[in-house]
Amino acid sequence: MAATNHNSNGRSASRQGRTWLVLGVLAVLAIIPVFTRPGPLKVRTTTVERGPIRSLISTNGKVEPIQNFEAHSPVPTTVKHLFVKEGDHVRQGQLLLQLEDADLRSQAARAQAQMKSAQADQSDLDTGGTREELLTLDSQLAKARNARDAAQRNLDALRRLQQQGAASAGEVKQAEDALQRAQADATLLEQKKKDRYSQPEVAKVQAQGTEAQAAYDAAEDALRKSSVRAPFDGIVYALPVKQGAYVQTGDLLLQEGVLSRMLVRTFVDEPDIGRLAAGQKIEVTWDALPGRIWNGAVSTIPSTVKLRGARNVGEVTCTVDNNDLRLLPNVNVAVTVITAEHSSALTLLREAVRMDDTKPYVFQIVDGELKRREVEVSIQNLTQVEITSGLPEHSVVVLSSADSKPLLDGARAKVVP
Repeated sequence: MAATNHNSNGRSASRQGRTWLVLGVLAVLAIIPVFTRPGPLKVRTTTVERGPIRSLISTNGKVEPIQNFEAHSPVPTTVKHLFVKEGDHVRQGQLLLQLEDADLRSQAARAQAQMKSAQADQSDLDTGGTREELLTLDSQLAKARNARDAAQRNLDALRRLQQQGAASAGEVKQAEDALQRAQADATLLEQKKKDRYSQPEVAKVQAQGTEAQAAYDAAEDALRKSSVRAPFDGIVYALPVKQGAYVQTGDLLLQEGVLSRMLVRTFVDEPDIGRLAAGQKIEVTWDALPGRIWNGAVSTIPSTVKLRGARNVGEVTCTVDNNDLRLLPNVNVAVTVITAEHSSALTLLREAVRMDDTKPYVFQIVDGELKRREVEVSIQNLTQVEITSGLPEHSVVVLSSADSKPLLDGARAKVVP
């Protein structure tokens, strides 16, 4: 009996061991998927929101008065008097500056004398000579004609006498020769009266007249510019010279402008020129007045591209109101051209949009999984893009993977900050 009980206990223990082995294997098989199944992708996200969006061209520009006047020295001279200072409001016709003009007046007087002499020579040219020359020539021509007529009468008389046998052929021949000489003298004087001057003489007189007129006009212009007067009501905004200073030809003396409305000349890089159109809004800012914005609109678009420093640019102009005169001439400003603008658009951070064969798409998170969505876009700028179809408002969209793993359609995702 004892032996039988021993065998029975052994078989029971063996069965229990097999049962625990099976349970252990089943437990291991249950744990394996936990360790082999990939965890969710860690991603950073953003949200589709409704709001304003603008497409911009940001560049630089320079300010100048729309109505502007610059005075430059016409000759080397000195500044005799200054009647204004920078910032003065001036009226049309007001004397602003006077240059030393004694030499200019002397030059103008000499030029006027040369011009009058040239005019007298031209008058002589037109009439055939001076009055004395004409009287002398008329007297000589009258004598020559009288001599010719007398020679003709003498020849006629000798020919009649020759027919009567009272004059020889030699006497007739001498009379003919005398008539030819008298006729030649009269013809020469008639030609001289008709064409008093040769072509070179005519050209010389005309050249002297042109030169004298040009010298006189230049002297008068310089004399006129030596007294600088305001051509319109405005403000003297630049006065780089001092009273008594010596100036060279062409040196800037003074600048006056109407500063209540300014022209902003904007320099747009060549790749952005195609986005420009007349009437687009422009915002102008100046570092000297932070927070201040001057508003305008594109009035002219580039007709050519120019080299400015190391840039190929087109020039765009606009006008801005400056009634408080805070925006100064010749300053450099920052310019923003608004090429497109929507006030209430579905917007998304630009880095969330990806491209595949020129087709944009995003990864939307739906129920903890990535879903690839093709989208259509419109306005874009450096940070945002407008979504016109493919996503509803408040959609959660992936920006990037936090652990640099690839984003896959259908993959599980976990949002991290």
